Amino acid sequence: MSYERNNIRDMQGYSWGEQPRQSRVIKLNTNENPYPPAPEVAQALTDVNVAELRRYPPPFADDFREVAADLHGVSQNNIMATNGGDELLRLIITTFADAGDTIAMAEPSYSLYPVLAAVQNCKMQRIPLNDDWGLPQDFADQLNASGARIAFIVNPHAPTGRLLSAPELAQIAETFQGVLVIDEAYVDFISPDISYNAVPLVKQLDNVILLRTMSKGYSLAGLRFAYGIASESLLAPMLFKTRDSYNTDLISQRLATAALKSQAYARECWQRVRDERSRLASALSDLGFDVLPSHSNFLLVTWAARQVGGELLDANALYQALKAQGILVRYFAQPRLQDKLRITVGTQEENNTLLQAIRGLAGQ
Repeated sequence: MSYERNNIRDMQGYSWGEQPRQSRVIKLNTNENPYPPAPEVAQALTDVNVAELRRYPPPFADDFREVAADLHGVSQNNIMATNGGDELLRLIITTFADAGDTIAMAEPSYSLYPVLAAVQNCKMQRIPLNDDWGLPQDFADQLNASGARIAFIVNPHAPTGRLLSAPELAQIAETFQGVLVIDEAYVDFISPDISYNAVPLVKQLDNVILLRTMSKGYSLAGLRFAYGIASESLLAPMLFKTRDSYNTDLISQRLATAALKSQAYARECWQRVRDERSRLASALSDLGFDVLPSHSNFLLVTWAARQVGGELLDANALYQALKAQGILVRYFAQPRLQDKLRITVGTQEENNTLLQAIRGLAGQ
């Protein structure tokens, strides 16, 4: 006998990128930072007094919120700490959408959005991106026409790495009649030469939430810590009503705070990723890939199927062949992406190993 709700029974769960147990695998499939966290993070972990763990942690992670608020030039009341970005997404849906409401997203995008919508028994409106992977000009009008209560935009976009400007986002937010979630999981990898800052939007508009995570830019994917930036009125119901009590633990608060304070180290790592991103993009292009420009820590590349040694080497076959050699990249068996691979930017050594493997598989 099944006791789950009908919508839970009928839905599909989230599909993670492969997380192998063996350590010798080169992981270029889940957009993790190839460099370790800041030395200050290791020191903060060493400094944790185990005796402190008998008490509950600070309920709002105020030390972290203070550092984040100072970094972004906002009030502490504009910051909310969460157990990973996924908790923030779940809280947004739980707080602002009833069962049966419509939630919207650009397609393709982060595959967790429809899963969380299904958990809340909400409808999902998928708005296809243009052929150039940009948003339709009437994106906000389509959101309103669908009656969406919440809309998600990943910026820089995943899986393409394309970047929308802050004025473009402002225009959407001003027109949209619901809550606009701008998922900035990869924002730290945008070149400093590009003038991008969406934080002022939360000061001007009360329907915008920015999602920031410590997983990518700060090399803390294993910690599960993120935060939202929004108007005080938008964060308040989540902070005081729908959020789990003590939703972030003491150790994660201390380590995330140390990482966020270590801006010089973080910025150095971001630049190393950008430099490798440029080199890897050029090398993959030389190998025959069509490489989309990216503002993130990954590249979306198109591989034209070809005969190699009497076998058809398409994108899926290339993914499988790389996997057999202990190199993981991401393949999406979904419309518009079947001939593509998403490749996380690794270290120079990891990227060189990838390129050498592709040369061998492609007979080059």
